[in-house]
Amino acid sequence: MGEQIPTGGKKAAKVTKKPVKNTAPVKKAASTPTEASKPPKDESRTALVRRARRINRELAEVYPYAHPELDFENPFQLLVATVLSAQTTDLRVNQTTPALFTKYPTPEDLAAADPEEVEEILRPTGFFRAKTKSVMGLSKALVADFGGEVPGRLEDLVKLPGVGRKTAFVVLGNAFGRPGLTVDTHFQRLVRRWRWTDATEPDKIEAAVAALFPKSDWTMLSHHVIFHGRRICHARKPACGACPIAPLCPAYGEGETDPEKAKKLLKYEKGGFPGQRLKPPQAYLDAGGKPAPPLGAG
Repeated sequence: MGEQIPTGGKKAAKVTKKPVKNTAPVKKAASTPTEASKPPKDESRTALVRRARRINRELAEVYPYAHPELDFENPFQLLVATVLSAQTTDLRVNQTTPALFTKYPTPEDLAAADPEEVEEILRPTGFFRAKTKSVMGLSKALVADFGGEVPGRLEDLVKLPGVGRKTAFVVLGNAFGRPGLTVDTHFQRLVRRWRWTDATEPDKIEAAVAALFPKSDWTMLSHHVIFHGRRICHARKPACGACPIAPLCPAYGEGETDPEKAKKLLKYEKGGFPGQRLKPPQAYLDAGGKPAPPLGAG
């Protein structure tokens, strides 16, 4: 619109009808910017890197408070919570772990626990028998092999029962400050939608995305992508019309494109709903985020 205003004086009087005549196509193009912004199928490697990094920068502005959405106070709690988060929500894990860590605050305590009592606590998370076996097994391994301390190396973490690369990188990145990519279901879905990779196996996705960014970006990139996947770019019906990176997204149009209808699909702080954590970081609360309710509340 700015290009149509510079004229003045008598010339402006002569062309008053022309801008009016041209406003319709201009507005039409502006309302669907992504149609002209879809990355070409033959996008070069350099162009892909630039687009991927721009998406991350845009998401960093939208979610400056992005953080791991599991409640934890130490590496052991984060390790256990991450293992428990398989096949359930972080919210349900956060509602369950307070009782677990109150009764078994250390690896030594959990390693020596009665399995049936642990199963009863973990029942709300689903697959509670298998998860009990994993968290008790990793606790025993921590006591036997690492003096009751969570190791800060990938090669040690993945040897623990129930711990894979995804879980290990969550712990390394958020408890030890060592960069890693968290390739969960949200991450996998979004990076494929954005055509950062067409790989389907987590390890191949990890390698492909890691190559697009400096290592120092990996942990926060994971938070940005996962936050966006939970809040806007949903699995079944993404809120395309409310997406801040729509012009950069090849998958624009897979979800609701009407801005008003898209707003109704937003989740967590953007939709006025509680987030995943019972005790979220202060920056999240300052941005309007709400803490989740404890188990059984409401």
